[in-house]
Amino acid sequence: MTQRFNLRLAPPFAALAVALGLASTAQAAAPQQVRIAVDVPYPPFEYRNANGELEGFEIELGDILCQRAKLDCEWVVQGWDGIIPGLLSRKYDAIMSSMRITPARERQVLFTRPYAMSPKVWVARRGETIDLDDPASLKGLSVGVQRGTTQDSYITRQYADVLDIQRYATAADVALDLEAQRLNLAFLNYPVALDSLEIGNADSQFVQVGPRIDRPESIFGKGNAIAVRPRDKELAEAFNQALDSVYADGTFETLMHQYFDYDLRPASRKTDS
Repeated sequence: MTQRFNLRLAPPFAALAVALGLASTAQAAAPQQVRIAVDVPYPPFEYRNANGELEGFEIELGDILCQRAKLDCEWVVQGWDGIIPGLLSRKYDAIMSSMRITPARERQVLFTRPYAMSPKVWVARRGETIDLDDPASLKGLSVGVQRGTTQDSYITRQYADVLDIQRYATAADVALDLEAQRLNLAFLNYPVALDSLEIGNADSQFVQVGPRIDRPESIFGKGNAIAVRPRDKELAEAFNQALDSVYADGTFETLMHQYFDYDLRPASRKTDS
């Protein structure tokens, strides 16, 4: 157990408490307090309702995981740009915000097993002619991405020499500038594009361009997972056991279908089921 969750008693009572076994008893009786960071808005994964309360797929899933792991959890809203630095500086204890497992992030944080895998998509205004297979035709067009995401990494690596890349603090800002015609394209998480720009709606002014994208793994990773500090192995394992249980009894699939009309499970979870 990490130091954060240890019972703290001032001397000279600490030594007496250890001797009597009171510290371990008190620790077992009270749930661990865990603060979980989330980037808002990122619908349908996390967003605020009309009353300002946090809702969404990951909020509901996270609450279930905390209950099963016997953790006393609190949600903390944190901008994406600083979400890993905030974890490492102990502003909170975990991140559950559609964070992909990537090699670069694995060098900074410890991930649980993946719980979801959502593809990325290009979005343009209906009626525009966009040929992704002809890079020369994209020259000078602008594309919006959320800064510091795998979408940002992909666009930067594949299209930096042809597209004018505009980076935003939130996916919502990307969608707003596409709607305002300040962008020619957006590259977004597929569920976010469905929710924010209604690309699956025949009446929407926006459409998906090309196929859904979730490769290469070197950029897009193995799936979404909960991140904790590298030393917090017991906390990661508590979340892992809770994740395994929601998959085993069908809870994850039931919740998934409340928010999505496609399979969000990563490949590793599909083979387990």
